[in-house]
Amino acid sequence: MIGFIDTSAFYAILDRDDEHHRAASAIWTSLLQDDTILVTSNYVIVETCALVQHRLGADAVRAFQQQIAPLLTIEWVARSQHDSAMAAVLVARRNKLSLVDCVSFIVMREAGIRKAFAFDKHFAEQGFDCKF
Repeated sequence: MIGFIDTSAFYAILDRDDEHHRAASAIWTSLLQDDTILVTSNYVIVETCALVQHRLGADAVRAFQQQIAPLLTIEWVARSQHDSAMAAVLVARRNKLSLVDCVSFIVMREAGIRKAFAFDKHFAEQGFDCKF
């Protein structure tokens, strides 16, 4: 199985005080045991590092980089994907729909990935399966 992982899932794994931490940890363990191919984008990596550094500090970024990132397949966003995602953000005119989310949707669709490890409601709204 292949699953795309969003910032919301990475953050929930790392922050023991996050409301989704317990569920995220269980899902993460299950994905690793099932040898799921874990995919994300470089945009999600940047967003995750910024969020984790701001809220949890440099040690948490180090833990992410050393313990989680090596297990990931990172899709590097092409200019055409960026441009398409930016157009989607501008057309949607929704304050909480981010460029990173729109890039994720494009990357997932182009790669044929249907499952998302995410606690962000936008993935389900876009028709992705967020249940593992």
